[in-house]
This record gives sequence, structure tokens and C-alpha cells, in this order.
Amino acid sequence: MKTKFPLLLLLLFCVSLFGQKKITKKYESEELQDIRTIQIHLPKGYERDSTTNYPLTIVLDSEYLYDLYVGNSKLFSHTDRAPKQIVVGIEMAETRLKDASIDETRKSSLTADSRSFLNFIKEELLPYIEGNYKTSPFLTIVGNGISANLLTHFLRDDTPIFNSYVCLNPTFSPDISTHMQSYNLSKLGTIDNTYYFYMNDSQFIGEDKKQQVSALNTYLQTLNIKNFNIKYDLTECSPSNISAIGEAIPRALNKIFEIYSGISKEEFETKIKDLSPLDAIAYLENKYIEIDYLFGANLGIREIDIIAIESIIIDKENGDHLKTYGEMILNLYPFSPLGHYYLGRYFESGQNWRRALQEYRLGYGKMDPADPNADKFYQNVQRMLKKG
Repeated sequence: MKTKFPLLLLLLFCVSLFGQKKITKKYESEELQDIRTIQIHLPKGYERDSTTNYPLTIVLDSEYLYDLYVGNSKLFSHTDRAPKQIVVGIEMAETRLKDASIDETRKSSLTADSRSFLNFIKEELLPYIEGNYKTSPFLTIVGNGISANLLTHFLRDDTPIFNSYVCLNPTFSPDISTHMQSYNLSKLGTIDNTYYFYMNDSQFIGEDKKQQVSALNTYLQTLNIKNFNIKYDLTECSPSNISAIGEAIPRALNKIFEIYSGISKEEFETKIKDLSPLDAIAYLENKYIEIDYLFGANLGIREIDIIAIESIIIDKENGDHLKTYGEMILNLYPFSPLGHYYLGRYFESGQNWRRALQEYRLGYGKMDPADPNADKFYQNVQRMLKKG
């Protein structure tokens, strides 16, 4: 019979640098009957911001993956390509073979030890982190080698806990495709959520492992589940196993947080350019609703994205929806001249020179005279004065 361990977290040390905090704790686990070292990264501004929630990432093998993932997460958030994240690393150096082990005599099922480790993450670690830190509903888990194989077993649940699974240089079980088929992944399509599955393939994982990765990718691609996004990366140019990991992590982040980024040329070409003006406006609004829901990031709508779809609003359907667009922007950014600009365009197209002049003047009045675009904007005012 197990001796019950209290769920005790002993603070070893806490380092705060430039507003970011790294906390190292010892977690005494009842499930594992063991003490595990975990590291927690809290992003810059975490303690000053009482309302924002942050996506949570669990990193296995943190003794060498944690700092690499945290560094990439900071770079992506700094360049506005991903939200700030809370990152929790679990050290596995001495227990890795046990925690991620499979029983090959039972068709590569998890051993009792690895099932306990899985339960430790689901039933102890996650409830603790979510209960004590400001996390959003979007959860990611990262593993390398045999730990990457362990990640796939979270997909067995009727409602998987994690949204994204990052499998780096994976050492999958020999019958991984058969296992994944037994999970009935089509269930994901019935869940109101978004899922990502990333795996990379490099020359250093061995031919047998490469075949398993390729076979799993082939199977997953046949599923065609709209909200289950598969990314299979070939990192063949990497000169070593370590560099393949370094290359794969930013590639994974790029895929997982693609909806968070501003509208890219590819996104515009494949998803937006053929939409009607009203559908383009709805697309933009829904993009930011989903960003808020998934990542806890209430961004409003970026001005670069407003400008990205303006050609559709202006050029299609005689510009009839410029008024709707301008009013939406004024509601989001009451101190920006953009809303008045689009309203001015709307009234100008209808030859209502007086109203157009009024909107252009209101927009110009909100601009900084030092703004290099101010003189150009004032040309709208001058044009309407001549019309009037």
C-alpha cells in the first residue's frame, strides 16, 4: 500500500530578472512516491498585470529543453508572433527511461511507471499550476525522443487536456500508427477547441525511427480533421541531433501560434482575398475572438490587420461596407484616425462632401503633427474643401 505524501512544494530559489521570474521547486508527488524538480518561468509583466491569463506549456526533459523553449517563447512574444507563456519544466534526467517507458510485450502500451508519470502530470502538476498561476485554457506539452512518444498517450482521453503536442526527434513505439488509430481521433472534430500535433524528422534519429515518423504522418494526414492541425517537419539540414531540436522548436511555435500572428501574405492569399467585405470583416473579428479565447490575450485588432483587408472593403461591392468598417474601428480605437478615414472614404464615394470633410477633419485632428503621414492625411481635407 502506498504511503501518502503530502502535496508539499518547497521553494528552493526564485530569481527575478528584468521583470521575468524563474522559480525552481521540489514537488513531492503522491502519485510517483518521489520528489521531482520543476522549473516555472513567469513572463515579464506577470506580477504587475492582474487580469491577463497566459498559455501554459509543460516541457519534459527540462534539464536541456527548458531554457531553449523559454528563450524561443520570449523571442516570439517580443516580436508579437505568439503570446507570452508560462513555461513549466520537469526534470527527468535520472528517471527518463522509467517515466517514458513502454511495454513492448503488450503492443507498446505504457508501463505502470509511465502511466504513473502521465497521471502525475494530469492529476497533480496541472491542477497545482492552474490553481496557483494565471493560465489560459491553451495548453502545450513538449518532449524529445522517447518522451515525445509519451505525449501521444494524452490523445487517448475522450477530451484531451493539451491543445498542442510538440514531438522533437521522436522515438515512437514500433506500432505507433496502430496505437493512434485506436484513439479515435475523429472525436476531436466534435470538440469546440483547436489542436496541433508537431513532429520533426532528422537524419540522426535512425532509419527505423524515420519510417515510424513518416508512417504516422501519412496516417494523420488521412484523417482530415478540421481542428486538428498536423505539422511534419523535415530538418534534414541540421548537422546534429541538438541542432535539429534547436531548429524544430521555433518551427513548432510558428505553427502552434499561427492564428495569433498578424495576417501574413499566405493567410491573406489562402483565406481572405476571395471573401466578400462583410465576410472579411467577420473573419477579422473572429480571428481576434479566437485569440482572446485560446490565449487569454485581449489585443483588440492590430492596425496592421485592419489595413491588411482594407483593399477588400474599398474595392468590392462599390465600397458599400466602408461605413461598417469605419464604425467598427472607431469602436475599437476611438483615438485612432483610421475609423474616420474609412468613414470619410464612404461618404466621399457617395458624394456627400460635407460629411466626408467632417470625418477627414476629425481624423486629422487625432494625428500627431510630427507623424510623417499627417500631411498626406490632410490631403483628404484639402480635396473635400475643393469639392465643397
